[in-house]
Amino acid sequence: METDETSEAIPFQLQADKPIASEIKIAEWNPEKDLLVMVTEDLKIVLHRFNWQRLWTVCPGRGITSICWRPDGKVIAVGLEDGTISLHDVENGKMLRSTKSHNVAVVCLNWEEEGQSLTDEPGAIFTYEDRTLRFFPPAPRVPQIPGLGSGVAGSVEEHEDSFQELSSSSCQRFSILCSGDKDGNICFSIFGLFLIGKLSVRELSVRMFSQVNGTTYRLLNASVYKVAFSKNLHQLIVLCFGELIGNVAGQNDEPFYPEKHDAPPGLHCLLVDTSIFRNRKNELHQVAQQASNIEELIEVVRASLSVMHKQWSDAMHAFHEKFRALSSLIIDHGLNSASQEELLSLLFGARTNPAVHQFLVTSLGEVGLKRLGKVVDSAGKELHIVVREHLLPAAEMIGFRIGELKGLSRWPARFQIIGLDEKLIDRATENAGMFLVQVERLLRILSVSLYQFQNFFTWLTKSIKLLMSEPSDQLPQFNSELVIVFLRTLFNHDPLGKHLELSSEKHTIELDSDTMQRMEELSRLGGFSDTKFLQRTLAEEFDQLQVSFREATSMPFIAISQKLHCEGVMPLFHIPSFQQKYASFNSPVKMSYYLDSDRSDSASGESRNDILDYICFGIPDETSSESRSIIGVARGFSRDRKSVDINSSSVEVVLLRVEDGYQCVDLALYKDYQIVLLLNETTLDAESPGKAWLMIVETKELPFVCLSEALGNLTLWEMCQLEGSVVDLSRKDGKARCIPHLVSPPLAVSASRGVASVFTLRKRALVYILEEDEDEISDME
Repeated sequence: METDETSEAIPFQLQADKPIASEIKIAEWNPEKDLLVMVTEDLKIVLHRFNWQRLWTVCPGRGITSICWRPDGKVIAVGLEDGTISLHDVENGKMLRSTKSHNVAVVCLNWEEEGQSLTDEPGAIFTYEDRTLRFFPPAPRVPQIPGLGSGVAGSVEEHEDSFQELSSSSCQRFSILCSGDKDGNICFSIFGLFLIGKLSVRELSVRMFSQVNGTTYRLLNASVYKVAFSKNLHQLIVLCFGELIGNVAGQNDEPFYPEKHDAPPGLHCLLVDTSIFRNRKNELHQVAQQASNIEELIEVVRASLSVMHKQWSDAMHAFHEKFRALSSLIIDHGLNSASQEELLSLLFGARTNPAVHQFLVTSLGEVGLKRLGKVVDSAGKELHIVVREHLLPAAEMIGFRIGELKGLSRWPARFQIIGLDEKLIDRATENAGMFLVQVERLLRILSVSLYQFQNFFTWLTKSIKLLMSEPSDQLPQFNSELVIVFLRTLFNHDPLGKHLELSSEKHTIELDSDTMQRMEELSRLGGFSDTKFLQRTLAEEFDQLQVSFREATSMPFIAISQKLHCEGVMPLFHIPSFQQKYASFNSPVKMSYYLDSDRSDSASGESRNDILDYICFGIPDETSSESRSIIGVARGFSRDRKSVDINSSSVEVVLLRVEDGYQCVDLALYKDYQIVLLLNETTLDAESPGKAWLMIVETKELPFVCLSEALGNLTLWEMCQLEGSVVDLSRKDGKARCIPHLVSPPLAVSASRGVASVFTLRKRALVYILEEDEDEISDME
């Protein structure tokens, strides 16, 4: 337990000191509640309360590379080393959704919510209501195989309402999840569900942050390190590693010729214009709301077909396994005929074949026949339930939601700009209607097949009783013609299974000439172009629906991606020995946005200039020639590009030089322009276990220097040295508290709750209260 060294009042009350089983790699406080999510070195996600009560633990089974909270604090986004992003419910840790937006490790995540809802925004041209809930009950759940705890969709927990929970809570406010990977790709997902845009840092052609003309640059071998969305979604700041290679000034379409003498690899800051998200948030909100719900419903359909196919395949396997014995007996008796032929001979009243007699009386028997009939009947009932409760409602809702998108696409002035194409939506709408017809046809095929199986089993039961000279008057009557049809069509063929099989093999359903003629007539009257959809199976029609929906929604993705561009690049520092080894970089870097109180009176609340960015970074020891730890603080990078005529729009920087004997382990940007630093003692002896300090630095009191001139080939670190904007930082300059143990990153700070969590090298977790007024945080206990 930590002890106080003096009797004087010590800042930052120690709230908790608890042992931890594994080293903590990532830690983030919930933006709304007293919850801390952590990633351990043994690949587990752990959620704790402020009092260190553990709520749940989840093990994804893969390497976790990044984590972030949804702005409302109800969902956790987890980036994995294989490029997958999974969303987990804060209540129980269950996985709500898993998408693979990247091909390599997702190294950073940032989830930002637009400040105002669509309905309460003043001056909004139009509002939009999702009418689905007015016409339909809640969306169907993913079906589960009877006897198993989890559904086919891959949920890690046995919870049935994840789709409703995620979709209903996600679409209240417009939010975007931004993710970056180690190959320099940045993806944008509305609500964290609907992929709407992608940007490759390696393909960007950029200029220095304050240059209008001159040399353009590209980042070779770029790897994204951090991303930060502005509060109004206008801009995105990207920190990335790479080699900044220059090109002779020219047109954008000219070939790119790298210069010979360029700077070594380093950390660079990019400013990406994402104003399309803010300017078209209403349209994007509506399209994403419908499209993300359709994607979830498509997963319900896929899971329904998989469950139905497995259930029916198991029943048919049991059926054919039983009657395979009849074929063996026919061969053993020296006959060269098929099972259907021998059963037809029995039906027509001819002499009973000994093989058939032995099979019905001995091998199958009345009890075995009853069991077999129960298996088929039970499978049929389960299929009916899946169709009625899952597949059919999902198909109806898909058609309705695509119809909503079709209505939106007919407003070209507002929706063509985001890529919503009416022709592609029309095609998806037609396929949705055809799929619904196929579901209705499946129900008829299922009912007919079950009735024919029941009729066939009834006839076999009567035959067994007759062969055993037992009365059969109490049995229901059977239809001989249907038995003949069954033996010729269903005995060795499975039309129902063909409709449910999700495979690349194509099946052609034969139609009579009258049906084809009627289809052509309906096509001319109804306006749909596909007259052969009844020749496809239900699963093939589902594939057609998926393809047409992906084509329709790919256009907004392409349109938005083309409108994302870089406004400038600012080199922060070089790392000569870095050699593009991303994993070896361990200097602390944090970014955040604050309301610019100095400019808020001169512009409206919606102005992008009201938001001021802060970039705080530690200079690696190999980059700095000094023996002391150096911390750089830059602000105003994002506003500089749009307000070059305003004096205060230049990038402002300052360097903080930590006092001798201490090194900055980690840092965090806190509220009211404050920086929380975590310092480790470096001058250790054999008798001292070492100690650390937790301190807060007020940035408003720092002597920032304006960098109004172009950096050229100089980094921000080099420019600061030339300007002399270096400040010696002492523990006496601000609030600081001694920690009698050496500490390790990460440092997790909650601005809304006023707390910080620190992890020591002795595997202990310390939680400090940063607020001096303890009444403000009393509700967390």
